[in-house]
Amino acid sequence: MTPDIQQSTLNKKSTGIGRVQSFRLPALLLSCLLVFSRTQAQQLPPIVDYKEKKTYEIGGVVVEGAESRDKNAIKSIAGLKEGTKIQIPGPLIPAAIKSLMKLRLFDDVRIIQEKVEGEVVFLRIVLVERPILTRWSYKGVKNSQHEDLNEFVKNILTKGGIVTDDQKELAKAKIREFYVGKGKLDVSVQVLEIPEESKANSVRIEFVIDPNERVKVAEIVFEGNKSFSPRKLRKKLKKTKQKGTLFKKSKFIDKEYKEDLKSLTTFYQNEGFKNMAILSDSVYRNAEGQVIVQINIDEGKKHFFRNIRWKGNSIYSEDQLYSVLGISKGDVYNPELLQNRLKFSQDGRDISSLYLDDGYLAFDVDPVEIAVENDSVDIEMRMFEGPQFAVDNVTIAGNDRTNEHIVRREIRTRPGQKFSRSNIIRSQREIINLGYFNPENLGINTPVNQSRGTVDIEYKLEEKPSDQLELSAGYGGFSGLIGTLGVVFNNFSLANVRDRSTWSPLPQGDGQKLSVRLQSNSRFFKSYNFSFTEPWLGGRKPRSFTIGAVQTAFDYSLSGAGKLKITRGYIGLGSQLKWPDDFFSSNTTLNIEQIELDNFRSGGFAITKGAFNNFSLRQTFIRSSISDPLFPRRGSKVTLSIQATPPYSLFRKDNTFTPTAEQREEIVRELKFEYGPARPVTESDIEAKINELREASKFRWLEYHKWKVTSEWYYNVVDKLVVATFAKFGILSPYNNEIGIPPFERFELGGDGINNQNAGLQGKEILAFRGYDTKDVTGNGERTSNGTFVGAPIYNKFTVELRYPLSLNPNSTIFATVWMQGANAYQKFSDYNPFDIKRSFGVGARVFLPMFGLLGFDYGWGIDKVVTDGNYGRFNIVLGFEPE
Repeated sequence: MTPDIQQSTLNKKSTGIGRVQSFRLPALLLSCLLVFSRTQAQQLPPIVDYKEKKTYEIGGVVVEGAESRDKNAIKSIAGLKEGTKIQIPGPLIPAAIKSLMKLRLFDDVRIIQEKVEGEVVFLRIVLVERPILTRWSYKGVKNSQHEDLNEFVKNILTKGGIVTDDQKELAKAKIREFYVGKGKLDVSVQVLEIPEESKANSVRIEFVIDPNERVKVAEIVFEGNKSFSPRKLRKKLKKTKQKGTLFKKSKFIDKEYKEDLKSLTTFYQNEGFKNMAILSDSVYRNAEGQVIVQINIDEGKKHFFRNIRWKGNSIYSEDQLYSVLGISKGDVYNPELLQNRLKFSQDGRDISSLYLDDGYLAFDVDPVEIAVENDSVDIEMRMFEGPQFAVDNVTIAGNDRTNEHIVRREIRTRPGQKFSRSNIIRSQREIINLGYFNPENLGINTPVNQSRGTVDIEYKLEEKPSDQLELSAGYGGFSGLIGTLGVVFNNFSLANVRDRSTWSPLPQGDGQKLSVRLQSNSRFFKSYNFSFTEPWLGGRKPRSFTIGAVQTAFDYSLSGAGKLKITRGYIGLGSQLKWPDDFFSSNTTLNIEQIELDNFRSGGFAITKGAFNNFSLRQTFIRSSISDPLFPRRGSKVTLSIQATPPYSLFRKDNTFTPTAEQREEIVRELKFEYGPARPVTESDIEAKINELREASKFRWLEYHKWKVTSEWYYNVVDKLVVATFAKFGILSPYNNEIGIPPFERFELGGDGINNQNAGLQGKEILAFRGYDTKDVTGNGERTSNGTFVGAPIYNKFTVELRYPLSLNPNSTIFATVWMQGANAYQKFSDYNPFDIKRSFGVGARVFLPMFGLLGFDYGWGIDKVVTDGNYGRFNIVLGFEPE
């Protein structure tokens, strides 16, 4: 006889239990009816009396309905194994059901007694699995937001797994939280579970989202504020802005609002109101559904510093400490300023730097308020100086391509030296300025050995691509399309040429720079450029050595415009200076250049024929404290450049060309050949030619002195927003006014540096001016028949930029700019007026790719440009350089 035992789940889908044990009356009645109907159709075993408990041995367990699960694991979790003793009725059956339901894998669990053979019972576990999740999707929002939503939904739901009500509610809450975090407080989210028709026991989840509009802050109201206006206090709420605020979106995000309340409190405390308190704040919605914020403030008294005492100092006197602290009796109480002057200040003016730069690594100072009377605060500086620490080991890791000595020679920390925080900061700057490593992942660890009184310094680096490939094209006006191909290897190694393992694609690792550049316009124009730099000549001191050569050739003889050829070689020596400080460097370059004109009429020169020699020495002094050359956030760079030739006219008896009779006859023959038989040679033609030769003879050996000053300043305003200012000035002067300013080495202002780069290759220095073309700057001088300009001997340019990085990834650095610029060129020093400038403003973006260098664009509007077609704007492309 085999009476049935049927126990069902205790969840809402429970079907009750059979004749063995009953938990609910409806289920018992249903079982009785089922048993009765079966009895009419077939013979069934008699009803067992459950009042008496009986112990059985489990002879077998069959699992039914869990096709995708491990059945042995199910038996193990249920605790029902063959050979186990079980009491019916008893606690093991309900416990087994509860254990399986806790897995949340099944909608229903039943345990049935199949048969009984003596003292042995056979059981069947019947399971109804939850459906499998195949996928999820979103409805009602843009595709661009799907990835953002997936970032947290994928941590809740799993494809191929089951989905529970709790998971759906959690995903719904996270989605709502995401949109509320964007100020969309009225977002609604529905979760639909849809059966998959193509796959049995499978479902997909669809999130139906209605973000609704962003809820704006209609008004921010302050009560109790007496010292500051509501407008100023609203500015201190950095993230919570009421509608109508310029350049700021109005939205209410609770988390940011609470941070703003802390910022408001900090502002008051730094203004001396140390006891300021926010008594209450209310946030509610008006009839239009917008947010009203009301903040009730108790300002309290304004406090001032009174007595500041030092305790525990033995290395430095109180006068020295007061001098560094820079806070006097009667100054407004400002806890933020106090902490900056004690712990860490951007300019290095703080007490901690005083000690940490002298080896006192364990130094600490704790300012304690020992008395507060009326509006006065007394502070006691409790100091722990500790022992001096020395640098033990200096290790460098992560330099996979760059040789270790290249990094080690740049760092300022040496074994055996006293520990110095400023040396570590300076070493970090020098490593970044190499340009070989990712500044975002540069790590510096300082493990301390207390027993030995030493500290190890570990520099953890991450190599980044530093070589560049330049591919560009620019339209050069009369020269047409110019193509450029250039490669720059910034971490070249001449010593590893024979070591093929260092080639990638050329030998690398020694910090040398190799540059090769080719520009061409087919047969009309060719330019070749080569340079090599060794930054540490001899390997012991930072003395750089540079050698290079440039050749440029124009051939417009087919159009009657003649030929131009410039050949230049240069050699330079640079060194790091220690005076006035070690941010200074010096560079001396010797230039040897020859300019050959053959009836060349396309450069804007008064001279069209002859060979001219430009032998000059350029001395450059640079002070640079820029922290990151790719995207500077702070620091400055000031450059003074002086380029001069020998004063040849001082050594010549006669600087005026007077032709001999033979030379005059040669001039007549040349003119007859040039004009042909159709036109006779007149005396005025001869005199014009003689005047041209007279001009050419004056400049056969160019003589001049050229001065240039440039400055760059960077200031990190807030977060990553940077203000950058630039100023440039240049002047070209003669030694002898009778000789005058040479036609070469002049300045030409305007364009983007690409459209008019031919002029730069023709002996002029090009200064990009955003928003203006060269023709818009009258100071560039006379315009020749072919559209070129003679150039200017004087110019100045000023720029202010706001920069914000969109990506600081070293493989793709991107930042946006908003800028204003003013510049002008002048033909005479008497015309020079630094306030007589042409102005422009605009927007732009820059993308730095390691293999291609700097790419970008600007769109500028010239405020003072004379326009006839109504178009004040100009689009400039930036390739390979920065046109500040």
